[in-house]
Amino acid sequence: MNRDYNEHIAASVEYIKAKVGTLPPISVILGSGLGDFGDLLTEKISLETKDIPYYPVSSVEGHAGRLLFGKLKSAENSSAGLLVFQGRIHFYESNDTDIVVYPIEVARRLGTKTLVVTNAAGGVNASFIPGDLMIISDYVNLSFENPLISRANEKARISRPEFSPNLIALARKVASEHNIPVKEGIYCWTKGPSYESAAEIRMMASWGVDAVGMSTVPEVILASSYGMEVLGISCITNLATGLAPSTLNHDEVREVANKVKHNFSSLLSKIIMQL
Repeated sequence: MNRDYNEHIAASVEYIKAKVGTLPPISVILGSGLGDFGDLLTEKISLETKDIPYYPVSSVEGHAGRLLFGKLKSAENSSAGLLVFQGRIHFYESNDTDIVVYPIEVARRLGTKTLVVTNAAGGVNASFIPGDLMIISDYVNLSFENPLISRANEKARISRPEFSPNLIALARKVASEHNIPVKEGIYCWTKGPSYESAAEIRMMASWGVDAVGMSTVPEVILASSYGMEVLGISCITNLATGLAPSTLNHDEVREVANKVKHNFSSLLSKIIMQL
């Protein structure tokens, strides 16, 4: 990382700390159309990303561009403090992984130890249907971009980043206890912004890929390298190219995400209450 980048992160964090009293140990990144989860927070403080010095602003519809601080509460319990990113920056918006993982750098400096990263994804597995929720067990990085290239982190170079087995087990347990249907599988990251071709989807399927999207992996790589416990959840919002008769579009992604938001928010909130 260059000096300017570090100084920009420091300025963003200083601004945020001046607005927020308690620093959150858990961060959640919300994908396309999944931002309504933020409405469940209590004791909420909302910061617009456009007001935070140097913080990158998303240009994609369905990504509100807010940082929310607060807690989840049930009748008897309260969660640990949360930082919820309502929206993210995709690689195709900037062509720069440092901008994509800017939220991870901010979260780390704010004390995050556990990261839950979510996304809207296309179903590659032929058994998936729009509306399915998938716990991410592993990933394929088809972009060949990596945020660690600009960071001197010897441990990360020899230890492959991965999703937390403990958090995956917890997600399975919560889903089973509350009768929330979930799948489990491998997520593939592509750069976008165009959807994948039918031939590319057939190739991914032959590799064992279950879902594909344009985010998540760089955040997971960096967060894992920093020692964060990471859980990933995909909302299958459409069938990938060649698996459905209709043409893919972003409106469809947001529409299906809206239909499944109850199950998504229920699963996510119940997991967080047990962290």
